[in-house]
Amino acid sequence: MTQLAIGSTAPDFTAETTEGEINLHEWIGDSYAILFSHPKNYTPVCTTELGEVARLKPEFDRRNTKVIGLSVDKVADHHGWSQDIRDVSGHEVNFPMIGDYELKVSKLYNMLPAEETDTEGRTAAANATVRTVYIIGPDKKIKAMLIYPMTSGRNFEEIIRLLDSIQIGERHSVATPVNWKPGEDCIIPPSVTDEQAKQKYPGGWNTVKPYLRTVPQPQD
Repeated sequence: MTQLAIGSTAPDFTAETTEGEINLHEWIGDSYAILFSHPKNYTPVCTTELGEVARLKPEFDRRNTKVIGLSVDKVADHHGWSQDIRDVSGHEVNFPMIGDYELKVSKLYNMLPAEETDTEGRTAAANATVRTVYIIGPDKKIKAMLIYPMTSGRNFEEIIRLLDSIQIGERHSVATPVNWKPGEDCIIPPSVTDEQAKQKYPGGWNTVKPYLRTVPQPQD
């Protein structure tokens, strides 16, 4: 099993989805992508999550980010679940959902052991580890990984905040402090010397500690 880590290449795959067959790397193209997975269709926590992602999709679009869901069921079963998601949330599922009935993607992304089999009798409890979020960059590298228990709904507004932090860090070579929100001060990485910082941040910065220098959020 390939060990996945931040900075490693997101494994490529071809899979059937509710919007037809996709190849992950081709589908991502020049965008960021969020792959988030679910242990089973018709599970209560996941139903609320998918509705929230549908509601927030314009925010992901604004950040040049595609979203794709995965559940360990057949694509045909996803369509019925989509009706429930609409009933619960008031939002149509407006992004592709992967049918991972054979568990290929779940195993490829280290969500399930290689010896697990694709049986009709699998339950959400048997697939409890299939509760992961991967943020993937246009370079197809993994930027972040988050793993949640079945009983805790994911906070997709926090995932958007994390995405903002990743994107501004990559565009401007800055870091973000605890509880950072867009528009707030950022951190100059220690790898940037004061001399280099003078060139990069002519407006100056605030030195809290020699290793902790803050600067207004750089503008695009």
